Amino acid sequence: MSVHPRPLSAHPRPHTLRRVTAAAALTLGAAVLTVAPAHAHAHVTAADARALAENVTLAFTSEAENPEAGFTELRVELPDGIEPSAVQLKKAPKGWKLKTTDGGYRLAGPETPAGADAEYEITVRQLPDARKLAFKTVETYADGTVARWIETSDAGHGHGDGHDSGQPAPVLELRPAAPGAEPIDPGDSGAEDSDDKAGAATEAAPEPSATVAEDTATAADGAETEQTAAAGEDSGSSVLPLAAGAVGVLALGGGAWWFLRRRNAADAS
Repeated sequence: MSVHPRPLSAHPRPHTLRRVTAAAALTLGAAVLTVAPAHAHAHVTAADARALAENVTLAFTSEAENPEAGFTELRVELPDGIEPSAVQLKKAPKGWKLKTTDGGYRLAGPETPAGADAEYEITVRQLPDARKLAFKTVETYADGTVARWIETSDAGHGHGDGHDSGQPAPVLELRPAAPGAEPIDPGDSGAEDSDDKAGAATEAAPEPSATVAEDTATAADGAETEQTAAAGEDSGSSVLPLAAGAVGVLALGGGAWWFLRRRNAADAS
């Protein structure tokens, strides 16, 4: 009696499918966990991203990749053509402040909520005449974790887009300059001068009232002085007639007394 081998089933058994599915799910999950942080990026956008554009607002977003801690500091290296003094903070997380550094700025403050992106805006006096601008960014979390988005692909020189590396720096692509646009003379008043003027105006705001009060007091003092001087002059001018009248009265009285005395003497003789 011959024994024929049992043909293999074209369909895998259920338990085999379950094992394969579970293994695939674990592999996919591990891949997702491995790749997820790489999807967190730092971005920069602008409404008027044009070369030589003036007073442009740049909006930055640092995507959170640390679910356990929030951001506490962002350090940015500015591209060529933008001086730290030409940057002004417009919007930032509550309590955060911007301080210029050598070649860039540091934005720091209280820890942001864990898992929340850090968003802020700056105003740049004028964008340089370039095609791309890379803003190398170093992010620091409250637990000490540091993320460096500083890699570029010749960003700013027209080669590559700055986003084909593992940790790409935020890159802003610029449209050509508007007709007639010219670079601003560094000696002209820029964002820093505007800040100084704004600060001076803010600090000097109470002074006009004080000046007005001082002027009013001075005018009052002057008026009082003038009135006092006028009264003195009036008193002096009125004293003269009175003095003259008194002298006349005394003279008449003296004359009458002398006349009566002579008359009495004549009668006695």
